[in-house]
Amino acid sequence: MNIAGLAGYDRPVPRYTSYPTAAQFDAEVGPAQHRAWLAELNETSAALYLHVPFCKELCWYCACHTAAVNRAESLEAYAHALGVEIDRVAAIAPELIVGAIQWGGGTPSQLGASRLVAIAERLALRFDRLSGAEISMEVDPRYCDDEVVAAMKEIGINRASMGVQDFDPTVQLAINRVQSIETTEAAVKRLRRAGIAQVNIDLVYGLPFQTLDGLSRTLQAAVALEPDRFAVFGYAHVPWMKQRQALIDTTSLPGPALRAEMAALVARHLGDADYVQIGLDHYARPRDPLATAAATGRLRRNFQGYVVSDSPWVVGLGASAISSLPRGFAQNVASTARYVAVLETRRLATARGLCLSDADRLRGEIIDRLMCVNAADIGSICRRHRVRPAEFLAGIDTLPKLIEDGLVVLERERLSVTDLGRPLVRSVCAAFDGHLATSGGRHTAPV
Repeated sequence: MNIAGLAGYDRPVPRYTSYPTAAQFDAEVGPAQHRAWLAELNETSAALYLHVPFCKELCWYCACHTAAVNRAESLEAYAHALGVEIDRVAAIAPELIVGAIQWGGGTPSQLGASRLVAIAERLALRFDRLSGAEISMEVDPRYCDDEVVAAMKEIGINRASMGVQDFDPTVQLAINRVQSIETTEAAVKRLRRAGIAQVNIDLVYGLPFQTLDGLSRTLQAAVALEPDRFAVFGYAHVPWMKQRQALIDTTSLPGPALRAEMAALVARHLGDADYVQIGLDHYARPRDPLATAAATGRLRRNFQGYVVSDSPWVVGLGASAISSLPRGFAQNVASTARYVAVLETRRLATARGLCLSDADRLRGEIIDRLMCVNAADIGSICRRHRVRPAEFLAGIDTLPKLIEDGLVVLERERLSVTDLGRPLVRSVCAAFDGHLATSGGRHTAPV
C-alpha cells in the first residue's frame, strides 16, 4: 500500500512543533505565571527566539503572525518594546545562559540595520552566551542588500535561512511572491562573501498551480545553490486563521494524492543530491550538525522546527512569540500595537499559555521522539514517568490500525515508524495526542 492509497489518514492533524499544541493554550496562563516560570531558568541554558512580525509586502501563502509595515515610527516603536522586553526578562532571570539565538518573522531585516544592531547589543549586555552559539536569521533574498548583510555580520549571524518556496513564475504570481533564481543566487553569494557561510533554503510544496515538473526544476535550481540545509514544508491552507490565504484559489491547489507525490519527489531528489532527511521536513548534508544530532538522538523540535541544542527551553521575545519552559508554554499577545502598549507598563506581554500535566509530559516525550527520530522507546519513557507501558499502549485506540496498515512496528515496547509511515508521522503522533479529540483548533493536511 502506498501513501496515496491511505485515504483513511487524509484528515487534518497538528504539525507538532509542540505538545500540547498551541490550540490548547488559554488565558489561564498570564504574566504572573510566566514570570514565575522564567525565574526558574536562572543558571540554565535556553535558546532565545526574537519575533519580528513585519515584511515589506505580504505573501498570500504565509500563515505567520506578520504584516506589511514600512513606517519608521512603527518599526522604531516595536524595536523599543523588544528592547524593554529583553531588559524585563533579564531582570527576572539574570543568570540565564543563552545557548542559541534565532531571529524570525516576518523579515527581521525589515527593522533596519541600526535597530538590529541596537537590539543585539542589548542582548549581549543582558545575557551571557555560550561560546560557539548558533545565531540564525530568516532572510528574504529580495531584500538582502549589502547594508543588511553588513548588519547581520556585525551582530554575529552565522546561519541564514533563505525563503524561496518555489521558482516557478506561475506559482510565484499565485502566492504574490515574485523572486528570481538570479536574485536568490546573488543573496547567497553576498552572505558567503561576508563570512556567513551556513545557508539554509526553505521550500514549500502543495502551492497553487504547482506541478511535479515545476517542483523538480525548483529543486534542481535550489540544489545548485549548495545550501547546507533544506526545510521543505507542505503548504498549510488555513484561511480561517490567515485571511490573506483567501486570495488563493482553492481549485488551483494540489490534492492529497499529488501532495503525497510531491513529498516523495522532494525526498528522492534531495536524497540523490546527498542530503540526509531529518525528521519530517528537514534535509542536511551528512556532516551538518543537524544530521549528526539526528544520528545520535540529540535532535530537538520546537516552534522554529528542528534544532541542535542541549537545552529544550526557548524564551520567546516579541509579539506572538512563544516560550517553551520547564513548567509549560507562554505566548505573548499577537497584536503588535497591544504588545507595544503592554511593554510600556511593568508587565510581561503574556496573553495565554498552558501548564503541563504529567500526562502531557509523557505523551509529549513520545511525540517528540517520533517527530525527531521516527521511533520512541515507549517502555523506557513510560517507566521514567511512572506509568505501566502495557496499560498505556492498551489505551492507544488507533495503534492496532497503524500497525495493520504498515505505518509503524511495535517490538518489545519500542515503536518505530516505517518508510511507508514516515510521510504520515504526524498522523502517527496524533494517535498519542490526548487533546486532539476535544481540540477546538483546526489543523492542516497530514502530508
